[in-house]
Amino acid sequence: MQVTVEKTSELNRKMTVSIPDAVVQEKMNTRFKTLAREVRVDGFRPGKAPATVLKKLYGERVRQEITGDLIQSSYSDALQQQNLDPAGHPHIQTLPVNGDRFEYVAEFEVYPEIALDGLSQLEIKRAQASVTDADVENMIDKLRQQKKVWQAVERNSQAGDQVTIHFSGVSEGENFTGGKVENSKVEIGAGQMIPGFDDELKDLGVGAQKTFSIVFPEQYHNDKLSGKTAEFEIEVVSIEEPVLPALDAEFIQSYGVESGELVDFLADVKVNMERELAQGLKNRLKSEVLEALYNNITVPLPNSLINQEIQAIMQPYAERAQSLGQRLEDLNLPVEALENHAKRRVALSLILGEIIQQHQIKIDAEKVRSVIEDMAKSYEKPEEVINWYYADNKRLGEVQQMVLEDQTVEWIVSQLNVTDEFVSFSDVMEKQQIEA
Repeated sequence: MQVTVEKTSELNRKMTVSIPDAVVQEKMNTRFKTLAREVRVDGFRPGKAPATVLKKLYGERVRQEITGDLIQSSYSDALQQQNLDPAGHPHIQTLPVNGDRFEYVAEFEVYPEIALDGLSQLEIKRAQASVTDADVENMIDKLRQQKKVWQAVERNSQAGDQVTIHFSGVSEGENFTGGKVENSKVEIGAGQMIPGFDDELKDLGVGAQKTFSIVFPEQYHNDKLSGKTAEFEIEVVSIEEPVLPALDAEFIQSYGVESGELVDFLADVKVNMERELAQGLKNRLKSEVLEALYNNITVPLPNSLINQEIQAIMQPYAERAQSLGQRLEDLNLPVEALENHAKRRVALSLILGEIIQQHQIKIDAEKVRSVIEDMAKSYEKPEEVINWYYADNKRLGEVQQMVLEDQTVEWIVSQLNVTDEFVSFSDVMEKQQIEA
């Protein structure tokens, strides 16, 4: 077997593989002997058809099968011989028989070489935070807000109230609310409606009617209304104010604190907040590291990997479109943004892979076990959950990959210039929600 390689671009390679046609003929003859025992040919007894007849009837098919097998078996050997690492599947084309040679051309992209020389020069900020008594008080207030009830009042509406209204909207002479929407509940200040709508609901009494105009946001989800002025007519049906539950034993026990004691409840809430904060700080540090890598390490990206990543990103959208009886195009997805996201994921995967390989970072089995045990804590029977992960290599592999990535990030942090910055609990959690 002879192999030649042509570099057609930074990542593209054109590999020509040449195999003596005698090898093809030898394998074809062997296949014809097998065929002679298996096929029936009119005019001949089973197994007695001459080779010349078999070649005439099946020659082209057999040659295609043999050359296909040879391509499959020789391709890997040729790559190994030339020390090539292809990214994605090759495009293979057989060439016309040239003398006594069978030849084919394989065109493919290779993985890029990645320079990590400047890694130690990168700088990142590491957020530090703690859970304060004020943070716990705010969390308790949020928990009470989640269990609030509404009580009718005989006064004008104000921020925080829930008003029930009938309303209709018209833009450029067209009613876009399908007539009048009746008994719609709006919590003033909760941002349920377009910006400015809530303000128009303040200081109104039951039975009040009002007409006002608002401009829809430029990025509104309905293109027909984006940036357009609309006129609304409303009528107030009822006004209710929120009533928060008492911070009593019944409320406390509803969150799993059996003693019903406030001191135990505060301690339990703080422990959960500290667990969430630790995860939030970890995620934030990881984001900082990945952003620094992406912005400072240049990686030429194979188109084949980008296309694979785009397909992976688009898969959930395709399934959603199918469930709705739509085409993928009907979802009006931001294609450019999705492509940029795919490129970022491919680049970071290549960079992290290079770091893992160069510095021989291995999966820590104890950390994998610890992560699985931690995930299992929230279930009624943790041991069954742990066994469920270890019973399936695919499930276990997903956790192992996550742990390996975390280990790699930890190693990278140890190599960078890190500056600590102190932030609040709310800042960490709000940023995590935005990134999610």
